[in-house]
Amino acid sequence: MKDILKLGVYVFAMLLVISCKDAKKEESNVKPVKEKAILSAKDILGDPEYLAISYGGYREKQREVQPTIPELKEDMKILSAMGVKVIRTYNVHFAHAENVLKAITELKKEDTDFEMYMMLGIWIDCQNAFTWEHGEPNHNAESERNPVEVNTAVELAKQYPDIVKVLAVGNEAMVKWATSYYVEPWIILKWVNHLQDLKKAGELSEDLWITSSDDFSSWGGGDPSYHTEDLEKIAHAVDYISMHTYPYHQSHYNSDFWKVPENEEHLSDKEKVDAAMLRALDFAKRQYDSVSSYMSSIGVNKPIHIGETGWASVSNGHYGKKGSRATDEYKQGLYYKHLREWTNKEKISCFYFEAFDEQWKDGQNPLGSENHFGLINLKGEAKYPLWNMVDEGVFDDLTRDGNPITKTYNGNFEELMADVLVPNTEYPKD
Repeated sequence: MKDILKLGVYVFAMLLVISCKDAKKEESNVKPVKEKAILSAKDILGDPEYLAISYGGYREKQREVQPTIPELKEDMKILSAMGVKVIRTYNVHFAHAENVLKAITELKKEDTDFEMYMMLGIWIDCQNAFTWEHGEPNHNAESERNPVEVNTAVELAKQYPDIVKVLAVGNEAMVKWATSYYVEPWIILKWVNHLQDLKKAGELSEDLWITSSDDFSSWGGGDPSYHTEDLEKIAHAVDYISMHTYPYHQSHYNSDFWKVPENEEHLSDKEKVDAAMLRALDFAKRQYDSVSSYMSSIGVNKPIHIGETGWASVSNGHYGKKGSRATDEYKQGLYYKHLREWTNKEKISCFYFEAFDEQWKDGQNPLGSENHFGLINLKGEAKYPLWNMVDEGVFDDLTRDGNPITKTYNGNFEELMADVLVPNTEYPKD
């Protein structure tokens, strides 16, 4: 009997040892859960997996009517489905930018895999900008609002460091054609240096990138009159260059590239349009290269990304039937496709302008081009650039303002092409 008990104890002990070994083996095969890496602007910008876009969530004809957080969350889900992970806003005048940050934060709590980062815009303008109540714009002095903009943006960057990865000082704030509000470069330099000093002091993350987002000419790629000492200082002070390029607008103002050349006159109308959009792509590339060349000439070797470029789908002005005829959804689709292919290949972040139509931009003129740069219209219809995504089911179960995301023209390509006109440069220009 004792022998049987000894044998039983022995067997039990052996089984216990084997069980412990198996448990340890099983435990060793379980991969530890890694914490999600904290990405910086350096990690995000230039990565094709982090598509960028310019975003405004305004639905109404005036910005005083602010989009709600549920509406902003709707938009963020749509953009995320499109593969967009970086958005750009333009100012902190209104609650919009902060509410977008709140919306993203809520989405991240609801889904730990949700990713969205922000280039937070700081609006900068000159004294007496836009209004003239106290005199004409004084471009060598700044608006009293500027410090408020900067301080508010700094607080938001501190509060949402997981989302805000770039601060952009000004939007087309130095280009001279912005006659109602542009500032001299020393004002942009002042605020860029201020933000860089906050980084050095540890008040802002050292991984937060500072830039100014402006027209290619303001970055030295055009008229030599912009080649100033202050611009050189700005270029050395920022973390990267954020330049704008708009072949769409240049189809009216600088239309040599837009004219159908003699050797293409024999082509069909569609072939002429296709060729024109390749020339538009080349035009954007040339402006990018002109900025790159100027930066090299002043000893600046920093990333250059596209802070804005886009193509409107409607215009009753310079770009419509009586003007350059640059405007329709087909051309918009080609431009979007060409820009994404080029910038993704070259690892250039392109904040394509823009995600959704906003009708406040030209509130008195519903058919004004500024209201129609979006890839999705105010009825929740995806324009031609995104038709393929609708076909692929990218927007299934997503809505905007109660509307499912469907195609413009009911997806009828022939109807769409009926609105497409061959480029025109033979018209009176004011």
